[in-house]
Amino acid sequence: MEILTLKKRKDFLRVAGKGERVITSTLVLQAAQTLSAPTDASYVGYTTTKKIGKAHIRNRARRRMRAAVRLLFPSLAQPQMSYVLIGRYNTADCAFSKLCKDLTYALKKISAQSTE
Repeated sequence: MEILTLKKRKDFLRVAGKGERVITSTLVLQAAQTLSAPTDASYVGYTTTKKIGKAHIRNRARRRMRAAVRLLFPSLAQPQMSYVLIGRYNTADCAFSKLCKDLTYALKKISAQSTE
């Protein structure tokens, strides 16, 4: 599966407004159906706010989320979906295995919600 990146603010707002949301201790995952994606691809966007720390902490949180997505999305993400990962206060500091575990849980819960 191909993983494309969300870049425009309107795409982030669409996912936040129309999509499902799962909150875990290390991240928040939002997901919404998109029809503009190719049949074997999904979109991913990353967000961190100034509340979680200075620039180097926000950058580290985004790098860790991108690494977790590269590891888990090919097997767990649904095609033609847009996902937004929002970093939380402990995303940059938690164990990487915990981050992956939370992302796996969130992806499975989103896919269960979308099939209902």
